[in-house]
Amino acid sequence: MFENLTVKEKEMKRINSFKNVIIVAILAVMLVGYFFHLSNKTQGKEEDVVKASVVQDVLSRNLKTNYPSSPKEVIKYFSEITQCFYNEEYSETELVSLADKMLGLYDDELVAEKDHATYLLDLKSDIDFYKENGYKISSFAPSASTDVEKFSQDGYEWARIWCLYTIRSGKQIKTIQEVFILRQDEKNHWRIYGWRPVENE
Repeated sequence: MFENLTVKEKEMKRINSFKNVIIVAILAVMLVGYFFHLSNKTQGKEEDVVKASVVQDVLSRNLKTNYPSSPKEVIKYFSEITQCFYNEEYSETELVSLADKMLGLYDDELVAEKDHATYLLDLKSDIDFYKENGYKISSFAPSASTDVEKFSQDGYEWARIWCLYTIRSGKQIKTIQEVFILRQDEKNHWRIYGWRPVENE
């Protein structure tokens, strides 16, 4: 009888030990799965933040308190907005906000050429064309500050500056050079008066 009890005790210990191993294994699998889930969830959120941050960073600039300080900086910010239009994903509200930031860089005479609704329609049409054809602005390079041409005319101060844009569509890459004319306003801010491709000069 004592021998049987000892055998049973040994058998119970073996069963309990086996159960413990199974429980530990299940817990380990659950723990690994949980960390894997958290890792993917965090990575997804980080990707969303990165995508949103490009547009949000551009929109975060307050032009009333932090207007670009030179013709080159104006064209740089203009180009950053343009990249957002053609390269990034954004909501309708963000599109309108980007468009308003762009208008904030324009000379009053340029702004007056179109009402806001027409400007937005033309902008959306232009963006749709670029996106349908897979065009993206991969980079831009404004002239060095020393290459900006400044001159006086009609009682105003003007600046002429060039910017080279690299456009990519699939494996095709092309460059476009634009020349910008800016006029200084009463607050000494440089405003974009107009621009055109260099080859049309």
